[in-house]
Amino acid sequence: MIPWLAAGDRFPPVERALAEPNGLLAAGGDLSAARLTEAYRNGIFPWYSEGQPVLWWSPDPRMVLFPPELKLSRSLRKRLKRHDYEVRADTRFEEVMRECAAPREGQSGTWITEDMIAAYTALHRAGRAHSVETWIGGELAGGLYGVALGRMFYGESMFTRAPEASKIALATLVRQLERWGYGMIDCQMPTTHLARFGASEIPRAEFMRKLATLVNYPDTARKWRLDDDLSD
Repeated sequence: MIPWLAAGDRFPPVERALAEPNGLLAAGGDLSAARLTEAYRNGIFPWYSEGQPVLWWSPDPRMVLFPPELKLSRSLRKRLKRHDYEVRADTRFEEVMRECAAPREGQSGTWITEDMIAAYTALHRAGRAHSVETWIGGELAGGLYGVALGRMFYGESMFTRAPEASKIALATLVRQLERWGYGMIDCQMPTTHLARFGASEIPRAEFMRKLATLVNYPDTARKWRLDDDLSD
């Protein structure tokens, strides 16, 4: 059994999360900026389908990417050097979320509901949620979004309309976060796609120890502006 969160209830310790399904910790509550910020500070994230209550997760192990461990394929390195694109941050946040929510081949639905879009857009206005966007020929070609607290970034989802557009956005983001002194990127669940970029699984206990330090750096809630030379 998992607890049901009423208004004002705190999250239970992540150690109480279920082993099956892996990481399910609690249900209920809301998606207010305060609730989401508390969740991320404690290694918890929402993930649920339309028609379900809000479900909160903290899986063990946890997929993470340490910025200095970024791996780029030879083809992507060549693509980055072509400079026939532009990478921007925080110019089309809601559009990026809606593209991430669009139906994909082999999927019957999406967990990025209208309530999620509204909640993260509010978090974006507060300077805590960010989008990184690849623009090609003046059009939004791919991108990703996530949440930043202290020197911790939590990746949420990505999309692409053009070959390698989302990869360009991810590579640019990781390079920028390393410059800014971010220590870890939360990838949540394991995927072979992110593993190719150097992401790996670590025990939840280790994740929580690192998180406790990184989220307590001085608050940096603001609109992002990326450096111009990140693809050099």
